Amino acid sequence: MRIEQHPILGPLNNETVTFTFNGDVYEGRKGESIAAALLANEIRTLRYTAQKNEPRGIYCGIGHCYECRVMIGTKRSVRACITEVVEGMKIQSQGG
Repeated sequence: MRIEQHPILGPLNNETVTFTFNGDVYEGRKGESIAAALLANEIRTLRYTAQKNEPRGIYCGIGHCYECRVMIGTKRSVRACITEVVEGMKIQSQGG
């Protein structure tokens, strides 16, 4: 589920992009964050903690807490809440 009309940001872009998360193909909207695209696809767990392998997802949503870190290709610790999803992006959960 997505917010289609935001009072400040305006209407949601209807142009779609496809991306993968942990090998599965999903669809997002051009201009939205990775976190928003994953949430819209009902994905809540983005990574697992190093010591106890506990699931983590979006917490602050504005780039302060680092709970939403994912891997894009070989780049680790990319914050999903402030990184735009783009066509063909390969995203993976980040383990400890």
